[in-house]
Amino acid sequence: MRLSDLDKFNRITIQCHDNPDADTLASGYGLYCFFQSRNKQVRLVYSGRNRIQKSNLKLMVEKLNLPVEYIPVEQAASLAVEGLLVTADCQYGAGNVTRLAAENVAIIDHHQVEVEATEWTEIHPGLGSCATLVWKLLTEEGFEICDDKGLGTALYYGLYSDTNQFSELQNPLDMDMIDELPVNNSLITLFRNSNISLKELEIAGIALIRYSYNDDYEFAVIKSQPCDPNILGLISDFLLQVDAIKTCVVFNEVGDGYKFSVRSCVREVNASELAAYLAEGMGSGGGHYEKAGGFISLRRYEEKFPTMHTEGYFNNRMTEYFDSFEVIYAENYEVDLGTMKPYLKRKIPVGYVKADEILPVGTLITIRTLEGDVDMKVEEDLYIMIGIKGEVYPNRRRKFLESYRTLDQRYNERETLGATEYSPTVKNRENGQNLPLTDFARMCVPTGEIHIHARPLEKGVKVFTAWDRNKYMLGRPGDYLAVRSDDLHDVYVVERDIFARSYDEIQV
Repeated sequence: MRLSDLDKFNRITIQCHDNPDADTLASGYGLYCFFQSRNKQVRLVYSGRNRIQKSNLKLMVEKLNLPVEYIPVEQAASLAVEGLLVTADCQYGAGNVTRLAAENVAIIDHHQVEVEATEWTEIHPGLGSCATLVWKLLTEEGFEICDDKGLGTALYYGLYSDTNQFSELQNPLDMDMIDELPVNNSLITLFRNSNISLKELEIAGIALIRYSYNDDYEFAVIKSQPCDPNILGLISDFLLQVDAIKTCVVFNEVGDGYKFSVRSCVREVNASELAAYLAEGMGSGGGHYEKAGGFISLRRYEEKFPTMHTEGYFNNRMTEYFDSFEVIYAENYEVDLGTMKPYLKRKIPVGYVKADEILPVGTLITIRTLEGDVDMKVEEDLYIMIGIKGEVYPNRRRKFLESYRTLDQRYNERETLGATEYSPTVKNRENGQNLPLTDFARMCVPTGEIHIHARPLEKGVKVFTAWDRNKYMLGRPGDYLAVRSDDLHDVYVVERDIFARSYDEIQV
């Protein structure tokens, strides 16, 4: 759906969810500004039993002049919306938003799908905030976001709040929005420093004395009283300062589910991956290596675990996580080739970019992909490779020339990768310029024969490779553990579908 698809309506009501947070207010305001620019008759409203009470949100409304109206529940019951109703950061008919009578409804949200889609529905659960989705929709319409009305600041603060001060960022579009928006940083500082009330300070204190601890795996779990998501991050940051705690989860109930915060201070546990594991099949989770978080839908949780208390779920799931993998340190791993089969890598064309043809030597860059950001410095012999699924990895000229033959053709993203959620980009960290990586790419094909030994994984594995001792490659059951036949310390993981497309078994 595009916002211009809604142009046929002249009266548009944008509804935030009950007990509004910064994200729903920012998302609603972004839509309000767009439709107002189209000369529509627009209202921005919310309902529920409570008016906005938090200090930071009251400041946000005041300082950014948000034209949001409160509709008491008793009035909402008899209100009939004329024209179009758009729900922002919520879904029409879901439990966290008062139902307003409306014949025409559009849904714009970033949570898991909870209701039947309408004709106009745009839901992206992988995004850190609905503000990001609104920014994407505005950008697609060519809508210029200047900060005269504070819209850039509002969208920025919506993402900042919904991702626990950016610690739970998981989608490159979220990061793109941060880079592009004009922001009043003094207002962000004001909002941030008005975020905790005395009541929430008390909630944090009570939560800290009610922890559960697993001595075998050195993790802690805490259930907090209902509070702002940022309080969960505050509690988990404090927990991780305890010497015996290496990872932790802090969670609480929100209107339609459970919000949780994850922290890790050991390289063997990627907090982003753990957050995704905790929410698997019931919501979404992600973030950074040390800080992450997520959300679990109440409806989906109750369908899967109708009789289990949430404290039991998080403790059990954490234990299952640690039981689910083994750790391999490639530099001293003793490979048992007897459990593996020999394979030959197919000569499949891939993409490559000579880094100094994009930006001058010495430029600090970030390659942004769906799998995350990769920081590099442009060097004369640096080549950036693009794999068959869009994965990006560095190479050096000598190794590249020894291993690949260049082809006389440009890289065709549509033919090579097909439909993809996000195409890798290059960000110049010195001036903020973003460039599509595939615009500079050409094709190449392996020349020599690459022999490996590999076996399918029956259990999860985390491999600290010889070229990166700080972050691991994650392998899931069904993926392949592989080792170069000519270098038994070159151990790595290949995803199941990539392995099937890239290697042929050698019959012996």
